[in-house]
Amino acid sequence: MTQTQQVLPSVSRLFEPASLGGLELPNRLVMAPLTRNRAGADGVPGELMAVHYAQRATAGLIIAEGTTPSAVGQAYPNIPGIHTPEQIAGWRRVTDAVRAGAGGRGGGAAMFLQLEHGGRVGHPDTSGHVPLAPSAVRLPERLQTPGGLRDAPVPRAMTAGDVRSAVADFATAARNAVEAGFAGVEVHAANGFLPHQFLARGTNLRTDEWGGPVENRIRFTVEVVRTVAGAIGRERVGVRVSPGVGVNGIEEGDTEAIYPALLAALAEIDPVYLHVLYAHGQRRGIAEHREAWRGTLIANQQLSREEFAADGGKAVAERLLAEGADLVSLGRGFLANPDFVERLRADAPLNEIRSEFLMHVQGPEGYNDYPALPPAPATGAAPASAGPRGDRRPAAA
Repeated sequence: MTQTQQVLPSVSRLFEPASLGGLELPNRLVMAPLTRNRAGADGVPGELMAVHYAQRATAGLIIAEGTTPSAVGQAYPNIPGIHTPEQIAGWRRVTDAVRAGAGGRGGGAAMFLQLEHGGRVGHPDTSGHVPLAPSAVRLPERLQTPGGLRDAPVPRAMTAGDVRSAVADFATAARNAVEAGFAGVEVHAANGFLPHQFLARGTNLRTDEWGGPVENRIRFTVEVVRTVAGAIGRERVGVRVSPGVGVNGIEEGDTEAIYPALLAALAEIDPVYLHVLYAHGQRRGIAEHREAWRGTLIANQQLSREEFAADGGKAVAERLLAEGADLVSLGRGFLANPDFVERLRADAPLNEIRSEFLMHVQGPEGYNDYPALPPAPATGAAPASAGPRGDRRPAAA
């Protein structure tokens, strides 16, 4: 090496710009949809949520938390909706705040809204309705309600009319989301919610056109995505799936048959992205999905405590990009760090997550009061600790 040569530090691909349909993203980091139960009892997003998302507006893309497209689809207390004028207005305040930036740190991230119909994941004490599902198969878990934990009820099996109404509700919710200022919506077909319940043999015992063989069980999800794309344009629609992930008591039964068929059918609609949740340690699916999916692939992998404690998931995110993902969504790091992108870029300390405030509580504590790093000194020295909650060993959520 000559005296004039320099060794330059490598630049992570996480911080490279990317395109998503007609959107230009400043980096490849996506804030994953995160249920925090901070909406009002009427499902209206308030100032707490506007502040929260604006704080995190340096993400390349924000996928806002699971939001119910209809009253009967509400899964949990104090989650937002997108089916009343008041809810639309509340979300408009949130998207306006995000466009304004992140407290002087820049940002103004693009936002998609995740549409989440609970299906059997719901309770009359929460929604005022008996939950609807593909079949009358009860969730084998207790559910949080306004009155505390309750046994899940047996859902009512959907009639053909109920199925068509649910599809229409997704489309109406998508139009409402665009009216509220979102760039698009994500159809939540993962984590044991209604579309996933149609996909899985354990929850879909139907014998009509939406049940039985794989080509019938994927029909509901495909119909939802096609109808939503028809309502707002395919470039505004993403889809989330979680192959083989048994959240909310889901039992797919034939995972290896479901997803090739589903992806092939979705590819004909050509939504703007596919968002895949991978179980911790699951590797081979990424290459398969990259080969099968010509559009944007967003990867989200469950992290071990050790992976999260080491660097907030940065190394895992970089590996996912190397294996074929276009964008990577992370959740826990964004929970506790309003400046998560900046911290990853600088390899700075991360705040500890205060898990007692994650869900089913109200107020700003453990939500909007996590500190940002102070500005870096002019000398270029490494940033100081974030204060009493700053730590390089953040707790797992």
